[in-house]
Amino acid sequence: MAFFDIEGYEPVWLSGLKRIRGAHGDRLGALVGKRLQRVHLTWFVEYREWLQDAPVVVDFGDERLEITHWKFDEVSLTWNTIDPYGKSAWDWGDPAEPSPLSWRQDIYPELSALEGQVLHDVELLEWVGRDMAGGMVAIGFVFPQGRFTVFNAMDENGIEFTEPDSSYRKHSLVG
Repeated sequence: MAFFDIEGYEPVWLSGLKRIRGAHGDRLGALVGKRLQRVHLTWFVEYREWLQDAPVVVDFGDERLEITHWKFDEVSLTWNTIDPYGKSAWDWGDPAEPSPLSWRQDIYPELSALEGQVLHDVELLEWVGRDMAGGMVAIGFVFPQGRFTVFNAMDENGIEFTEPDSSYRKHSLVG
């Protein structure tokens, strides 16, 4: 069964800057110069809230990056396996009592405001704080008129729209 019953999606968990950069650094860097189309988030219909455990799909048209954080320091970055347009709503869980889910793009006005902007930088943000999240890697997207970061919110995704905390060490992927 697929992760959250999202057709075609199977996360591949990595941790540590070196492993993440080695596996995805070039492809993430190649996103620079592309226009952001949309950011798709999974909406938990019954509770009327973002399901933060499910992937964040960052859509650049010809490339869709799927980001999911898990545990304290693991992240899955996959590419072009989720089609949020082809199946915009689905049921998850027990077939006798399904939980309806859907893809939404309008949850955060800050994300909507970035649509159509050209990506200037992708940052791997390494948490260097002396706590259980030490070594966690967040993904930052920098645009002319703003930014967002998908980070590990302790076993689920979180999104921020400000400059990263000083406990992050920035690793730019601009060539």
